[in-house]
Amino acid sequence: MLESAVKSAALDTVVDEVFSVDEIGRYKTVPDVYEMVTTAWRLYPQSVSFQSSNRWDVAGAHKFGFRTVWINRTGQPDEYRDHPPALILPSLDGL
Repeated sequence: MLESAVKSAALDTVVDEVFSVDEIGRYKTVPDVYEMVTTAWRLYPQSVSFQSSNRWDVAGAHKFGFRTVWINRTGQPDEYRDHPPALILPSLDGL
């Protein structure tokens, strides 16, 4: 399902790998989910740029140590000020 979604969004040429919580049976914002990326790619968390339109997901990724970008398409208020994103954008265009 995820790979199909990436392809239909025309992101398949820029996405190197798709990670799914199904692999570990845990869900965001549990740190194990974000650790899937750092383990698979042998990276430190601060080396990862994480983008999401879900503010709770950005907060979890920030808490894990990722550099985060919140894609705030609808101008929602920030509910997680204790875990601020590095950048807030109105769309993916600014990436």
